[in-house]
Amino acid sequence: MNSQLIESIPIVWIFFGVSALMLFFCELGYQFGVRAKTRGDTEFNTSLGPMVGGLLGMLAFVLAFTFSMASSQHDLRKKNVLEEANLIGTAYLRADLLEERYKIQVKQLLRDYVAIRVAAADGSALETALEKSTEIHRLIWAPVSSAALDQPDTNTALVVQAINDVIDMHEKRVTGALRNRVPMSVWVALAAINALAMITLGIQVGHTGNRRLIALIPLALAFAVLVTLVVDLNRPSTGLIKVGQQSMSDLESSMAPETR
Repeated sequence: MNSQLIESIPIVWIFFGVSALMLFFCELGYQFGVRAKTRGDTEFNTSLGPMVGGLLGMLAFVLAFTFSMASSQHDLRKKNVLEEANLIGTAYLRADLLEERYKIQVKQLLRDYVAIRVAAADGSALETALEKSTEIHRLIWAPVSSAALDQPDTNTALVVQAINDVIDMHEKRVTGALRNRVPMSVWVALAAINALAMITLGIQVGHTGNRRLIALIPLALAFAVLVTLVVDLNRPSTGLIKVGQQSMSDLESSMAPETR
């Protein structure tokens, strides 16, 4: 539910939202710093400096860790697309080993399967695409199993193995795209450290009496860009950074129906 809520927010809104929150927490800390200054605490700013540096360093570390996690998952999704294209292509070629009546049916189902996968790459009607994919698994298994029972030899065994690999790859892609995400606990930790760092930085600025917006605003925008980039990488199909489907598109083009 939380993941779906985050992904329903446009990526541009996330950028401006993160920027606004960082500036808000910085302003909140600034007000605390101004009050501390009026109390005449001369040691306050000295003790706060190392704390600001430490929190900013911790924020950079957690942000880098989150980015690495999202980036590795994005790379895995790209590898899964290429692997699925290779497996479907192998199954399509091995279908020639079946009898004519089975071969035609299996190849047509594989063409429909690839068309569904390519069409679903933009994230629209994803649930429908998953249901159709599962249905094709059932439909394609019927002629393959019948061919194996009618003629149990090496050729049909190769086709059965290829179709099994295609079906297994479906679950692998679903897991990589929809289930392997940055955990919510990591997002909470990143948000908490971000807020604490901005508040502490604002307190330090408030105690010096100089807002230095020309430095604070670029800092907030820079961190907001990085956070937005991580969020975008964590989205499999609804973000600006999408997994390329060229290998599947090339496969679809090469699977043109045979003409006689």
